[in-house]
Amino acid sequence: MDRIQVEGKNPILEALKSGKTIERLYVLDGMDKRKIGVILDLAKKNRTVIESVSKQRLDNMAKTHSHQGLIGVLPEVSYVNFEEMVDSTLKEDSSPLFVILDEIQDPHNLGAIIRSSECAGVKGIIVPARRSAPLSSVAYKASAGALAHMPISRATNLVEAIKYLKSKNVWVIGTDAKGETCYRADLTGPLALVIGSEGKGIRRLVMENCDNVVSIPMNGKISSLNASVAAGVLIFESVRQRISKK
Repeated sequence: MDRIQVEGKNPILEALKSGKTIERLYVLDGMDKRKIGVILDLAKKNRTVIESVSKQRLDNMAKTHSHQGLIGVLPEVSYVNFEEMVDSTLKEDSSPLFVILDEIQDPHNLGAIIRSSECAGVKGIIVPARRSAPLSSVAYKASAGALAHMPISRATNLVEAIKYLKSKNVWVIGTDAKGETCYRADLTGPLALVIGSEGKGIRRLVMENCDNVVSIPMNGKISSLNASVAAGVLIFESVRQRISKK
């Protein structure tokens, strides 16, 4: 569990709306309170300590360089238990979509993937316990507040996590340039999409345990996409296929 700052209006608003505890809220001295009335009202209802501070202090505290006059402090950000997340999700949804991130190390990419996942209705994200970007202030900011709503689990061993998903009849799809085009592959039903790390992609053992491998067609001179962009394309292709089947 990691203590983090939430910076900016929308991330702080989403954190408060989700019921997360913000124990202290720093507000730029002289800021027009009418522009942040909803945030202040929710903070007061949650008994958050609100403190007016100078711009210099906010700038010194900020980790994202985009605080918009507001910084909130969460007591902790917790990961959820992997098996409990999978089991409880499958009880409620027979065809859930999960996302597995194999050593994504850029917090901006992590946050962007969380944002796309939450918007698409992904039920949970699985990351490795080691060599993965932490749930930091930067990731929180990049997620535009989506991190407040998305269950994230840390797996000690991703291969074992994949085997557990498969034992629950969840189809696991890897991503690689040599795979079948994602627009022809079946991305419906209970599914987990595996997104590889920046530069290296999916590790060999993780790839070998996937049920299938898909690719995104590349027609330009550059042969690869940013990890968060690739994740967004694949996640929403799965959403498109699910809608088409209804």
